[in-house]
Amino acid sequence: MGTLQRLLTSNREWATERVREDPEYFRRLALIQQPGVLWIGCSDSRVAANVITGTMPGEIFVHRNVANLVVHTDVNMLTVLEYAVNVLKVTDVIVCGHYGCGGVRAAMTNLSYGAINKWLRHIKDIYRLHESDVKSQPTEEARQDRLIELNVREQVSNLAKTSVIQGLWKRERRPTLHGWVYGLQTGFIEPLLELGPETVIDPIYRYDAAVAPSIDET
Repeated sequence: MGTLQRLLTSNREWATERVREDPEYFRRLALIQQPGVLWIGCSDSRVAANVITGTMPGEIFVHRNVANLVVHTDVNMLTVLEYAVNVLKVTDVIVCGHYGCGGVRAAMTNLSYGAINKWLRHIKDIYRLHESDVKSQPTEEARQDRLIELNVREQVSNLAKTSVIQGLWKRERRPTLHGWVYGLQTGFIEPLLELGPETVIDPIYRYDAAVAPSIDET
């Protein structure tokens, strides 16, 4: 049996089992989507949000990209964020990285990966800012792990710098932002940091609640 046929067969077995356990499962799931959490994770096939958290479809709204980045020019990520917090009304946003991340490992080298270089450049910038910290680690694996942790922290900070998060913090005192890292060799998730509405952001990144003037008016 080929890979695609195996996926289709497994899907039918899974769906049949769900209905056997709960005849209304899919009817109920199709009517409403009320996840409490937005998960921004890595595209790595070994880090599936629902699997590693033991949750069911409908519980987590998910966005994934290489190395779980929050980039201020990434319209895809920003659209997911806007929908999650303003339409789905999630109360928590998680950035989850993982040890052994190939994107972070690649960013620590001088190898050229073509168009991928532009994406990895965001991680290289984090490395440059924390170079002494990363290099102080005793082994190459420890250096990679440290940059993976620093990357998660930076992406959570990037979320806090968005106008959508700052606006909700002022108006509704939500969501809470979390930085987690997952261990491929242990299966455990370790929390790294948490930012809430009381977070103090560097003044240059703060947005006023009022509508911004046009560029011609500034």
